[in-house]
Amino acid sequence: MARHEAPQTADAAPFHPVRLILIILLILFSISMAAQWYGENVTMPRYCQYPGDVIGRVRQVLNEKEPAGEGDRKPYIIAARLMFLVPRHNDEKQNDYILRLQQHIDKQCR
Repeated sequence: MARHEAPQTADAAPFHPVRLILIILLILFSISMAAQWYGENVTMPRYCQYPGDVIGRVRQVLNEKEPAGEGDRKPYIIAARLMFLVPRHNDEKQNDYILRLQQHIDKQCR
């Protein structure tokens, strides 16, 4: 019985999973760095215009189930975005978090 084997070509390169994993990690790292740069250099300066209003809305988002009610939700989405950029630490009291947010905004707005 003749055994049928797939012909080996000299052009076929062997598969290197380590190289593929490194490329994927590099892409993920690049995306993470770009998002961090964008957050610090583009998004954060937007909060400098009305920092007191944003902090007040963050407090409402933390305390109320529907802070916007039937009104405009965009200001509360902006406040929630700030909460995403500067997340609350585990077991951090709300007042401490609000103070840290205010300090972060003040630092970014200098």
